[in-house]
Amino acid sequence: MNDSLQARHLALDVIGQVLRADKQVDTALDNALKASGLDVRDKAFATALAMGTLRRVRVIDALLKSYLQSSLSDKGADYVQDVLRMGVAQLLFLDVPPHAAVHSSVELVKNSKFKGFAKLANGVLQSVGRTGKEKLAEIDVARTTTPEWLWKRWVRDWDEPTTRRIAEWNLKEPQLDITVKSDPAGWAEKLGGTVLPNGTVRLQDAGIISQLAGFREGEWWVQDAAASIPARLLGDLTGKKVLDLCAAPGGKTAQLVVAGGDVKAVDKSPARLRRVGDNLKRLNLKAHIESADILAWQPKEQYDAILLDAPCSATGTIRRHPDVVSRKEEKDIRELAELQREMLLRALGWLKPGGTLVYCTCSLETDEGEAHIQPVLKMHRDVSLVPVTLEEAGNIEGIVSPDGYIRTHPYDMEEFGGMDGFFAAKFTKRA
Repeated sequence: MNDSLQARHLALDVIGQVLRADKQVDTALDNALKASGLDVRDKAFATALAMGTLRRVRVIDALLKSYLQSSLSDKGADYVQDVLRMGVAQLLFLDVPPHAAVHSSVELVKNSKFKGFAKLANGVLQSVGRTGKEKLAEIDVARTTTPEWLWKRWVRDWDEPTTRRIAEWNLKEPQLDITVKSDPAGWAEKLGGTVLPNGTVRLQDAGIISQLAGFREGEWWVQDAAASIPARLLGDLTGKKVLDLCAAPGGKTAQLVVAGGDVKAVDKSPARLRRVGDNLKRLNLKAHIESADILAWQPKEQYDAILLDAPCSATGTIRRHPDVVSRKEEKDIRELAELQREMLLRALGWLKPGGTLVYCTCSLETDEGEAHIQPVLKMHRDVSLVPVTLEEAGNIEGIVSPDGYIRTHPYDMEEFGGMDGFFAAKFTKRA
C-alpha cells in the first residue's frame, strides 16, 4: 500500500472510530498518526481527509441517498459507506483531483473484505463527480449539518438568523491559536502569525506544531482564543493560592501559573492529568497536581482564586471537534447541566472571603451557562456576580453581555477568522 493510500486508510479508520465506536476525533487521530510512520505531508493529508469528512458527514449522507438505493450500513458494509463518504468529501469539499479521489476509493474497497462492492463504489463516485455539485446546491447545508434537536435549542436560545450563522461558521476550518508566555508581537513575527486583540497569536497553515519555533523551548502552548479568556479574568495571581478544577488538558493551568499563582490542578482522569503534567514539563512550569472527583473531594484549605472549567457538551467547539455532532444527544445537556451546577455550588464553598471564582464551559447552550447564574446566587447569598469589563475580555468587541458575563460564538472576531463558543462568569465572595 503506497503512502497516499495508507494516509486515506488511516483517515478511514479514524472516521469509523468516531462514527461507530464513540471515540473523540482528536484522540483517535493523534493515536493513529503517532503509530502510522507517515511523513509530515501525508499526516497532514490524512488529517484533512478525516476532519473534512466528519465536518460534513451529515450533508454527505444526505447527498449519497440520491445515489444509493439503500444505506450500505444496512448491508453490514459500514466500511464501504465510509469509503464513499470520504470519496464525496474529496470530490466536493477538499479539492482533490477527481481521478485520484475515485481511483483511491475503489482501491480501498478492493483491498478489503468488501471487494464485491468495488464496482458500486466506482459507479457512485463517478456519478458524484459529474452531478454532485448540482445536487449539493439543492441541500440546505447549514441546517442539514446540525441535528434537529440542536438547531431547535439554538433557535430557542438565540434566534433563527443567529442559529444559521453559527451552523455556517461550524463548517469553517479553524486556525491554530497559541498562548505565549510573553511578547505576543515578537512570536507573531517569528511564526508568521497575527496578534489578536486579547494577545493570542493566530497562525495560518501552521504545519506540524512540534516543529514550530518555540515549541521545544516551552515558550507557548496551543489554546483557542476563547479558551484563553476565563483564566485571564482572574488577573494577577502573584502570591495567591489558586485552584484549577477539571484542569486537563492544562492550557488554563499554564496561564494561571504564568500569572503568578500557586496552583493546584485537579482532574478526575489520571490519564488526562498525565497530559497536564507533560504539558507543564515542556513549558518549564510547576503546579500541584491531584487526581480527584470534585463531587467527593474536599480540599484542606480555601483558595484566593478558583477556575472551574466544567465538563460540558462542547457545542462551542464543533468547528474544531466535528465529532461532537454525532456523539452528543439532548439528554447529555440536561445531565451535564445538573453536574455543572453541583460542581459550581461545591466549588464556591472552597473560596476564601474576598476571593474570585470563574466558571466557564465551551458550550453554546444557555442551560450550561447563563441559566446557572441566578439559582447559584440565590443558594450562595454571600456570593455576587462581578461584571466583566471589555479590557478583561481581551478588548474583543461584542462578547460581554449586558449582565456582565462572557458569551462568545464561532463568528465572533469574524475579521480574524472566528473563535470557539464559550461562556464565562466571574463571582466573588463577600469579605
